Amino acid sequence: MAKDNKREDKIEVEGKVLDVLKGGSYIVELPNKHTVEAYVSGKMRMNMIRILPGDTVTLELSPYDITHGRIIWNNK
Repeated sequence: MAKDNKREDKIEVEGKVLDVLKGGSYIVELPNKHTVEAYVSGKMRMNMIRILPGDTVTLELSPYDITHGRIIWNNK
């Protein structure tokens, strides 16, 4: 049986939240000055973790589309 490698295919980077958009999306600036549109992961949403502009967050990006990401950790 084939092993599921979904978690290993993701790229984790840190970034700084620039703006909060409607619908729970955020604009995040990466260290290389690129901007990414990101949403909050399910566990952070369930635990009602608040993310404000200026917070440093850890993102998970897909290698296929690096313009969208998922926020998995708030470093503050």
